[in-house]
Amino acid sequence: MFLLLPFDSLVVNLLGISITVLFTLLLVFIIVPAIFGVSFGIRKVYMKTLLKIFQWATLRIERGAKEKNHPLYKPYVNGIIAKEPTSLEEEIKEIRRSGSGKSLDTPEFELSDIFYFCRKGIETIMDDEVTKRFSAEELESWNLLSRTNYNFQYISLRLTVLWGLGVLIRYCFLLPLRIALAFTGISLLVTGTTVVGYLPNGRCKMFLSKHVHLMCYRICVRALTAIITYHDRENRPRNGGICVANHTSPIDVIILASDGYYAMVGQIHGGLMGVIQRAMVKACPHVWFERSEVKDRHLVAKRLTEHVQDKSKLPILIFPEGTCINNTSVMMFKKGSFEIGATVYPVAIKYDPQFGDAFWNSSKYGMVTYLLRMMTSWAIVCSVWYLPPMTRQPEEDAVQFANRVKSAIARQGGLVDLLWDGGLKREKVKDTFKEEQQKLYSKMIVGNHEDRSRS
Repeated sequence: MFLLLPFDSLVVNLLGISITVLFTLLLVFIIVPAIFGVSFGIRKVYMKTLLKIFQWATLRIERGAKEKNHPLYKPYVNGIIAKEPTSLEEEIKEIRRSGSGKSLDTPEFELSDIFYFCRKGIETIMDDEVTKRFSAEELESWNLLSRTNYNFQYISLRLTVLWGLGVLIRYCFLLPLRIALAFTGISLLVTGTTVVGYLPNGRCKMFLSKHVHLMCYRICVRALTAIITYHDRENRPRNGGICVANHTSPIDVIILASDGYYAMVGQIHGGLMGVIQRAMVKACPHVWFERSEVKDRHLVAKRLTEHVQDKSKLPILIFPEGTCINNTSVMMFKKGSFEIGATVYPVAIKYDPQFGDAFWNSSKYGMVTYLLRMMTSWAIVCSVWYLPPMTRQPEEDAVQFANRVKSAIARQGGLVDLLWDGGLKREKVKDTFKEEQQKLYSKMIVGNHEDRSRS
């Protein structure tokens, strides 16, 4: 029989006690509060402490840069070119007036007109308002993450030691803790929904399914040390409606689902994601599509319409942008979810990048790398606003309704409202966009000529 030496026995005992204490702390301070939806305020104290450290580090960088005569990089939040919202016709009028003194009443092409297009082209090259929405937002202050500020360099021994201490805390303490919480949340979600799925349909099944989902998503939120502030909860989505929100990250789903009960819409996946989807759909009527069905717009619209027409079913959660944007703007909403005639519940999500950048640049990072970056950040801090429900007006088409909802979300979240398609992340600008500008200029010249001929 194998016998342990006294020292080995002591190590085993200490290890067992440590694991027991750690599990007890997780159970008391994280898992149990997640079940009941309460918080002890530890994360908010943690956030305030981090803010003070970040402020000190930023001031130390600025002081050190001045002492060594190093230029400080300051990001241009609003772009490097001051732009005013003027139309093509107004600008060409001004160019003609200041140049040849002619007006648009002259139907002929003026050589000076090309200056407008040249200037717009150069502005776009220098300060493109579209492609910069697909890269991480640069911070003015440093949050002790070397990947978030161009001013990160050796300033002083004290600052370097603080940064090294932060690396140890994030990778040796927070990362293992967060992985354990994420594993716990996902395991409970799969197990809980599978068990609930065997119950007969009814109020009991719906009640248990709701609370299993909420509990597991709240544990996953704590796995990211997410500090979320929800506003106007009386406007939360109701059954038979569609919840639409701006899209920054895959964790948007967890952020919203930890405060509400939604039916998800998406493509069926394989692997771990497929296991989770199959378990979830047993307990809740989520809308999953096969890969071959996703591109069939009519089939998708039919499935969504059937779901929202049943007022007993959960609100559908949809991100109409179709891709992740860096949380500085809201881009074009796809019209599909606005064609089915359901009540739309807009939601604005705004992340605070000081503690960790939630944006997923899918063209640069895979899902595993992205999740690793999330779990080694200090925290995920965001605000969520539930806007009043909106319905399509009689005179509106689906595109106009989508734009009205998008504008409301952008206004509430303090985001830039852009008309560009988020699909430009991976595709080139369509020729139709160029043709629209050509038609607009041609109509301006020909239209003025026709008006003068009639008079």
